[in-house]
Amino acid sequence: MADPRGFVSFDIDHNENEKNLFIGQAKNKQTPFSFEDWSSKSALPQSQWEKIIKDKINKCNFVAVLAGKYMATATGVMKEITFAKDCNVPVFGVYIGGADTSSNLPDGLQRNRTIDWDWNKIATAINQMMKEGKNK
Repeated sequence: MADPRGFVSFDIDHNENEKNLFIGQAKNKQTPFSFEDWSSKSALPQSQWEKIIKDKINKCNFVAVLAGKYMATATGVMKEITFAKDCNVPVFGVYIGGADTSSNLPDGLQRNRTIDWDWNKIATAINQMMKEGKNK
């Protein structure tokens, strides 16, 4: 089976370094799971952004939201979560950048689906996502 396609949603203004580390670690052979990163690789004009991103999310098996300390103000992330729900793509979160269970989460990201940055927990979450939504 091919690796699942994961869209990584993150706050580009505050957590781009963590996103790069996350993607890099996911490629490590010792990581218990791997996935393709289908996030946008460049800034897009606002007029095209929604259509392009929704189309990318619709082609993915899950959305992983990297939930940092300032995530509640990241409007793009909230839209990506909405796009995922519209496309029936399961969503889970990973705490990054010092965020934890007391940090604010963006609308639509469930706290009981947001976990620590631990690859065994992430692998379990991805396996669960593959059993949900459009992947059934």
